[in-house]
Amino acid sequence: MSEQTAGIASELYYTAVLKPHRSLPPKGFALLMLALGGVSFCVSLAFVLRGAWPVTPFFGLDVALIYLAFRLSYRQARQREELRLSDDSLTVDRVSIYGERRHWRFQPFWLRVRFEEKDEHTNRLVLTSHGRSLVVGSFLGPDERRSVAQGLSDALGRWRARLSPSL
Repeated sequence: MSEQTAGIASELYYTAVLKPHRSLPPKGFALLMLALGGVSFCVSLAFVLRGAWPVTPFFGLDVALIYLAFRLSYRQARQREELRLSDDSLTVDRVSIYGERRHWRFQPFWLRVRFEEKDEHTNRLVLTSHGRSLVVGSFLGPDERRSVAQGLSDALGRWRARLSPSL
């Protein structure tokens, strides 16, 4: 039953969809592969004309391996995590690269946002409650994780302030 069908209006304090960053859009990938294929074909043709035909399969193999590496990278980009802090819970929904969904639910009163930072470029965002912990945003860059940790901590502060406005 959804919150609206139950007649309960739930306030959202924080919501975020975390996805891995990919700087090359699909159209750019297609253009890159066309350019690589064209250059590889021209160079391999030059080798064939000079009598070094056994080299040509390696040019095709290079392009195929680059294509495979990019496809694996784009498959990694299908994963995401959805964080949602409402009146009664913080939920984390994780979708893997294969489309498998996992769901975690935390009671916000007991939830702690731990931001572990070894140095400027190495950090980790961990949600802990009642002896359980969950690493969030492992595929994000250090600055993005820092931003999510700050936003979630601020939202939890607003949520807790609602419980005891005198504090």
